[in-house]
Amino acid sequence: MADEEHLEILKSGVKAWNKWREKNKDVIPDLSNAEISNTSLYAINFIGANLSGADLSLTDLSVADLRGANLSNAALAAAVLRGTKLSGANLDGAILLDTVFGNIDLTEVSGLENIQHRTACVVDHHTLQRSKDVPISFWRGCGLPDALIDYMPSLSGDAIQFYSCFISYSSKDQEFADRLHADLQNAGVRCWFAPHDLPIGAKTWDGTDQAIRTRDKVLLILSEGAIASDWVEDEVTTAFAEERRRDELVLFPVRLDNSVMETREAWAGKLRDNRNIGDFTSWKDHDAYKRSFNRVLRDLKPTNGEEG
Repeated sequence: MADEEHLEILKSGVKAWNKWREKNKDVIPDLSNAEISNTSLYAINFIGANLSGADLSLTDLSVADLRGANLSNAALAAAVLRGTKLSGANLDGAILLDTVFGNIDLTEVSGLENIQHRTACVVDHHTLQRSKDVPISFWRGCGLPDALIDYMPSLSGDAIQFYSCFISYSSKDQEFADRLHADLQNAGVRCWFAPHDLPIGAKTWDGTDQAIRTRDKVLLILSEGAIASDWVEDEVTTAFAEERRRDELVLFPVRLDNSVMETREAWAGKLRDNRNIGDFTSWKDHDAYKRSFNRVLRDLKPTNGEEG
């Protein structure tokens, strides 16, 4: 719980608080679980403060200094952060709802992948340009469309680090697909995942067909269930057509079992005979999964100056 003395000083206003911080630089303010909503905290010094679980809803934190602050599980509903310093801050589990990010650098903020997004946020172009290596799941949670997320490396002037990809799989392999999708996103790979990304009401085939055509690669998860799936076969057929159209490699297969090595299905046999298939047969073993995942990341990196 919050330190009562610290709360009393805060109630005296930002000027009094900042003066106290200046005289007590060795004190770490404890405002954990405090009710600080509907307040102007413009230009406040919250460096290193413990604000975990605090309610900062409807709070103006513009030009505030929150470097190194602990904001884990804090509520930031309709809070305004413009020009706020957040380097080294921890937002793990923080709750965002209509939160405004204006001219913010999120590069060194931790916990962004675990933000609780209740509604979309307001993010300006300065924040997009300044923030590097931010998890894609954070941008999506803020409500940014995939088209903008795909374009963001160009917006910030960075080279694209990974090819974008469409993940093709059988619903019987949902657990693995979920894990792979999450890990790819956290690594900065722009990936499309039909169950999560199709708009409500969209025609399913039209949506997946378009997604394959507009992504750089198709990451195919092969298994007994996938080989038996007409849906997966259709996606592979589309990927092969894209390879012919682009005259480049599009399909990246990985396998969860030995079915592709034994099947008589023509399309699967074509993959077996012509492609190096990544091995995830031991994916439930942490170390084995990590090794295979790192190989996938390596292969999704553009080489020789190429961009995804």
